[in-house]
Amino acid sequence: MRNQSFNFDEALKQLQSGKNLLGTDGILTPLIKQLTEAALQAEIEHYLSTRSIDTRKNGYTRKTVKSTSGQFELKTPRDRSGAFEPQLIKKNQTKLSEDVDNKILSLFALGMSYRDIQKHVAELYGLEISDGAITHITDKLLPELKAWQQRPLEALYPFV
Repeated sequence: MRNQSFNFDEALKQLQSGKNLLGTDGILTPLIKQLTEAALQAEIEHYLSTRSIDTRKNGYTRKTVKSTSGQFELKTPRDRSGAFEPQLIKKNQTKLSEDVDNKILSLFALGMSYRDIQKHVAELYGLEISDGAITHITDKLLPELKAWQQRPLEALYPFV
């Protein structure tokens, strides 16, 4: 089964008609999906060529991946032994990059509520983020905030 290749002429027409580059149904989302799947295919082929044990490809697993350009369904290749660990998008990883996490952390640091963060991320990237996911991401920031709050202070602070 062959992937449909990205059509640059069609993308240019869509861009001229006012369609967004990023977000839900963005113009670049199919290109990013195609490039990511090609990179994963190259990874498994390299992995299989370096194995001394006899293993081979064993189909694909599908997962929804979220990125700054929108979300898409990705076919991740697997091997028969189940030992293949992709480096580009690891097993159980659902985000292509940390950009979304960084945006959520910055919005949280500015004092936005979870509901406001959800609306903002949906508006920017076309991604639906659950309260649990936001909590998981913001929990990374809390130890740093506590350490900053408990830092030793100077005895004297000059000001003008």
